[in-house]
Amino acid sequence: MVYAFSKAVAVAAAPFLLLPAAARAQDSGDPQPFALHGQATMVVQGVGGFSDPYRGANSLAPDQVRETIDVTLYAGVRPWAGGELWLNPEIDQGFGLSNTLGVAGFPSAEAYKVGKDEPYLRLQRAFFRQTIALGGERSAVAPAMNVLGGTQAANRLVLTLGKFGVGDVFDTNRYAHDPRGDFLNWSAVDTGSFDYAADAWGYSTGAAAEWYQGAWTLRAGLFNLSKVPNGETLERDFRQYQVDVEVEHRHMLGGQPGAIRVTGFRNRGQFGRFDDALALAAAQGQVADTALVRQRTTRTGIGVNAEQAVTSTLGLFARAGFADGSIEPYDFTDIDRTAQFGASLNGAGWGRANDRIGLVGIVNGISRAHQSYLDAGGLGVLVGDGKLPHPGSEAIAEAYYDWQPRKGFDVTLDYQFIANPGYNRDRGPANVFAVRFHGGF
Repeated sequence: MVYAFSKAVAVAAAPFLLLPAAARAQDSGDPQPFALHGQATMVVQGVGGFSDPYRGANSLAPDQVRETIDVTLYAGVRPWAGGELWLNPEIDQGFGLSNTLGVAGFPSAEAYKVGKDEPYLRLQRAFFRQTIALGGERSAVAPAMNVLGGTQAANRLVLTLGKFGVGDVFDTNRYAHDPRGDFLNWSAVDTGSFDYAADAWGYSTGAAAEWYQGAWTLRAGLFNLSKVPNGETLERDFRQYQVDVEVEHRHMLGGQPGAIRVTGFRNRGQFGRFDDALALAAAQGQVADTALVRQRTTRTGIGVNAEQAVTSTLGLFARAGFADGSIEPYDFTDIDRTAQFGASLNGAGWGRANDRIGLVGIVNGISRAHQSYLDAGGLGVLVGDGKLPHPGSEAIAEAYYDWQPRKGFDVTLDYQFIANPGYNRDRGPANVFAVRFHGGF
């Protein structure tokens, strides 16, 4: 492990050697013809001791430290006006706590559902984006990762096709949506009940359309689900699929910008109902298993996501979501209902304008049928202690301080308090600490 860790650190530095050759942003506002960016993120996370009277296959274990690292290259080119083609090859290494198991609101969104000791290469994104101007005032677009600099019309149609993350388009939030820059907890960076289509690394294939008109945006998308729940391989023909729809409204409140989004999803595929799994388990005298009762069905959910700047330095955000708790979650995590509220403060008030403090409180829950399934020995996407005699809501508090000693490099200290991990009042509470190193160009 020490050797692999050292090797991963060496690999993490590699993209920054490309900095002198990287395409620079144009200051003129003209469309940027191509770009090359890179990022490297390392998270070292540990959990202390806690009440641990029994464990199941998907339990969080106390007293452990794990690390993850990822290095990503963002290569983009503009083939014609309004068009952008992006490729994101990435090197990953490491494991989440308990191999990314034991907590529905898992404490590191930098930990994938697949862990390896040695660094490995994957093409995480390969997509094409076309922006079609529909009129209105034009504004500057700052160059960024997966965004070519230039200008855009206020009213526009944006089409995205290929392999990318559902969260690249839907359920975004300026204060809580980037585990490489703000909160780490899975259910802080996304609505926990949003069972978005994804492989084990969090990406899918499909298409999305966004229509911007004044203060409103309407989004719709069609994506492939994985072949099996939480799987490494995606469907290729939409045999199992997700449809997403989102409405966003941007506004000014007290002279400060804000937005509210309502997102709905519909998953169609081979899913198991908890009551069917429980009935079969009782009849056969075995532990419950939704894999034995899967059939063609539909699972739906809806979420609300809001952000509001209060001052030039303080922002508030909130999310709430609900999904059908009678059917197993498929590609994200074991959350049927969720609510969160948080704040983000930058350090201008104490002379550190590029530093940030974040704080969020989250409550995650599951249906009674879902609780009964876990109590009967069933395993979910991330949780399953073998039994659940005393269920309770997962209550999570996360706080971080992001320190930027120089432009392009951040060091973050993160703390999370997790009550009832895996919805189990017999286990926990868990205190989780992390340090994150992130650099990019």
